[in-house]
Amino acid sequence: MLKPARRLLVSLGLAVATAFAATPPAAQAQIPYFRSLLAASESKYAAIVLDAKTGEVLYANHADSPRYPASITKLMTLYLSFEALASGKLHMEDRVVFSPHASAQSPTKLGVRPGDSITVSDALHGMAIKSANDAAVAMAEKLGGSESRFAALMTQRAQELGMQNTHFANASGLPDSRQITTARDLATLSRAIMRDYPQYYRLFDERSFEFRGRTIMGHNHLLNIPGVDGLKTGFTNASGFNIAISGVRDNRRLIVVVMGGPTTASRDQNAEDLLLTGFDVMRHRALGQNMTVAQNLSEPPPSGPVVRAPSEQGDADQDSLKIVLTSTPPPRARATVSSHRARRAENWAVQVGEFHRRTEATRQIAFVEKRFSEHFDDAAGSAERQGRRYKAVFTGFSESEAKSACRALHARRLACEVLEPS
Repeated sequence: MLKPARRLLVSLGLAVATAFAATPPAAQAQIPYFRSLLAASESKYAAIVLDAKTGEVLYANHADSPRYPASITKLMTLYLSFEALASGKLHMEDRVVFSPHASAQSPTKLGVRPGDSITVSDALHGMAIKSANDAAVAMAEKLGGSESRFAALMTQRAQELGMQNTHFANASGLPDSRQITTARDLATLSRAIMRDYPQYYRLFDERSFEFRGRTIMGHNHLLNIPGVDGLKTGFTNASGFNIAISGVRDNRRLIVVVMGGPTTASRDQNAEDLLLTGFDVMRHRALGQNMTVAQNLSEPPPSGPVVRAPSEQGDADQDSLKIVLTSTPPPRARATVSSHRARRAENWAVQVGEFHRRTEATRQIAFVEKRFSEHFDDAAGSAERQGRRYKAVFTGFSESEAKSACRALHARRLACEVLEPS
């Protein structure tokens, strides 16, 4: 936890923030320099793998290069909210009133009307799970008086936490050229949340929440991976697809930040690869073997233009800004089994996941086909609806082939279940 002396900054924050916003300090002189670097950058990609306990960097790729945080910005908005809760200045059942400015924020949002209010608990869930921009601004106004004052306080706290290359201009992460950070700084912030406010960290592990009679689903699909228990995704056209995740295995916690992915799928795959490779490196180190993450990555980092398929779910924080994004159709699973498999008497199946949306199941099918083609090339993948969920299933296996395919997925800590012929 932060020391009591630092807690005073909550009450002093308004005065400091006002001065900060009105008269930019000398330290902010570097921000235009960062912006020019970012504009000239050929790639938006950056990544880091951090040992949460020791702070050791296991892998870094452009980790100190300036990047746009997008909705991962809300980690700092949540950090300051947790700080206010822990100090007793804020309570879960307190009301958060939505001003016209807060209600007017672009999606993703909760859609609360001006003058209406919700609980602090709902606002926190809205930010962490839905990535609601209106909830972030409403909370910023409650804690800081105005969003600009709160943004100055965010930057001040970032500097205190060691995020030397970060500057915040708003509480949500909506596009603003002054909103700059790095992969290393976001890993530092993620670590600070877990260290300083572990009692609130579990919020990031929730997949959905109930709000005014609706079930609102989250965006972080990597929470389906065993051991992963947070944190946050983000997307704008300028930033690409960002994610900060954390996971535990063998009592070791790692933090992974990936920024600038061209698609949700490539970002998630890269983050998962980094996390699993990091765990493998830690396991080999425990056995006395000197290994690095970079030496053991199986694929290069994702590259290419930012592409958002029409059905792809993200933070969608530019949906109403009339920014044109390149669109490609989502991957399609093969609908038929090859002839030599179709003639087989045995028809074992393999289930590789269960999802809330058909598009998620279809994406998993495409991922498995690509990454495990040796086992799935001749199988037929389909998203089968069962109740309110969709199962990603491959058919056309013999018993031995189905079991072999599942062993390959289990070796990468991926879900897989062999299904006998009905």
